[in-house]
Amino acid sequence: MNIKEELLKEKIHTKAHAMEITNYACSSAARFKQLMDCFLSNEYRLAQRAAWSVSWAARAKPQLVKPYIKDLVAQLQRTDVHNAVIRNSVRVLEDIDIPEQFHGDVMNACFAFIERPSTPAAIKAFSLTTLQNLSAFYPEIKQELKLIVEERWNTETPAFKSRAKKILKEMTK
Repeated sequence: MNIKEELLKEKIHTKAHAMEITNYACSSAARFKQLMDCFLSNEYRLAQRAAWSVSWAARAKPQLVKPYIKDLVAQLQRTDVHNAVIRNSVRVLEDIDIPEQFHGDVMNACFAFIERPSTPAAIKAFSLTTLQNLSAFYPEIKQELKLIVEERWNTETPAFKSRAKKILKEMTK
């Protein structure tokens, strides 16, 4: 299977097709690299479609994504990609152990996402969880996170409020 061709061949990208690509990519490091090359591509549609499969592959086989953590973190700074790329990058980062060298960049990006009103709700929700995870290493960010959540509360979506409520409850334990 040529992952790039598979991602682009259908007019509509379905969950079933994305899962087929995910399963294929998870079968070896070389195949996963093909998927990551698509995800990191400057081709807007290709990167968008690869994002879903990268997220599922990282959950199924987190060891495959470890060599690409630097690339995932770099994706958080991009403004020229589909929101799916950012969303799935943060989704992957919320589920893995992020190496310490990337903590600062990830925290900065996640705080920026939750502070920006125009950020899609899913990106904010995944950012909240990522920040909660990092607060185990940096307890001082808990107060900042709490302040931002309280400040944004009245203007946020139900998805943000639901995730924020759970995180604030966890942080007070």
